[in-house]
Amino acid sequence: MSPMLATLPDVTAVLHSPSASPPSGLRAPAAVGMGMARTRFLAPRAAASAASAVSAKPAAVAPLYADRTVVRIGLPSKGRMSEQTLSLLKSCQLSVRHLNPRQYTADIPQVPNLEVWFQRPKDIVRKLQSGDLDLGIVGLDIVSEYGQGSDDLVVVHDALEFGHCRLSLAVPKEGIFENINTLEDLANMPEWTQERPLRVVTGFGYLGEKFMRENGFNHVSFLAGDGALESYPAMGMADVIVDLVSSGTTLRENNLKEIDGGVVLESQATLVACRRSLHKRNGVLEITHEMLERLEAHLTATGEIMVTANMRGNSAEEVAERVLSQTSLCGLQGPTISPVYRSRDGKVAVEYYAINVVVPQKSLYKSIQQLRSIGGSGVLVTKLTYIFDEETPRWRKLLSELGL
Repeated sequence: MSPMLATLPDVTAVLHSPSASPPSGLRAPAAVGMGMARTRFLAPRAAASAASAVSAKPAAVAPLYADRTVVRIGLPSKGRMSEQTLSLLKSCQLSVRHLNPRQYTADIPQVPNLEVWFQRPKDIVRKLQSGDLDLGIVGLDIVSEYGQGSDDLVVVHDALEFGHCRLSLAVPKEGIFENINTLEDLANMPEWTQERPLRVVTGFGYLGEKFMRENGFNHVSFLAGDGALESYPAMGMADVIVDLVSSGTTLRENNLKEIDGGVVLESQATLVACRRSLHKRNGVLEITHEMLERLEAHLTATGEIMVTANMRGNSAEEVAERVLSQTSLCGLQGPTISPVYRSRDGKVAVEYYAINVVVPQKSLYKSIQQLRSIGGSGVLVTKLTYIFDEETPRWRKLLSELGL
């Protein structure tokens, strides 16, 4: 994608004019509004015109919000995020039925009163704020950028285990940045003055400005960019970038590097809800509870496996002592041990006990070694699909946050 720089002579002129004040709807940076002479922040994410710079937050009052009875969830409409969202829901027995790919709506047969709307991630956040959506699955980076700390949004589940990335600051590897390896190094560079501020290009103006301000940068200007931000420093259009990073390969291939302390936000997919819907709309809290239970049970089980083995012993208690002496065999609450009945000389006898224990998948081989060391044999390994707790901690936390 070709680099695109959003420049607004009319906006910047207003910000720097000694007599003019920002027009209604334009958000002047905090440092400018306070009249701080040493700091200059240009309005991030400037739009193509003054009209499009009006606050994107939807109106709080919408007649249709009160009339609607069906519960709505927003899902990403395209790309890898969309595919991974649908895959996760399917794994939780919440298959999305999308009969017409040209339509924006779908349903989930297992939850009759739930209506699916496919939307752009940033629109999911905006419509959650307005109440036009009740639930949504979207990256934490988008929630943080477009929600801007809004109390209208409640993060129900903050770790859906896909869409991992980080919003990070990156600088060129060479030139004046060759020996710049930390955020403190960057902030202390003498090059940045009121006349020549540090130029930051980003698609995350709110988070970027907040991060730089909180970390003591006094002379910064922001450029709004969308796509291929790695090219801006090389073209002389910016000094550094603030962008989403996964592996870091693209940065390295474009002669850029991340620096210590430069991570603005760690992000992954989250389940988000509209606070007003949770309080006022019938069915939203119940559907949220069901979705949260399904997601938690599946995600908990993803990293665990069931190990079954037989072991000689004189009693279940004796076998339990041997099992519990091994650090990798403690299970969720402890091992399950039951007698294995055999027929011997026409009588029922117990010489072996069956052990069932849940262990982390990453510790499988270590667990098998420990089982063998205490006499275990005939080891079976079973993949788990769900582990339902007595009650998920995230549900208790949500009720507490809602005051319920």
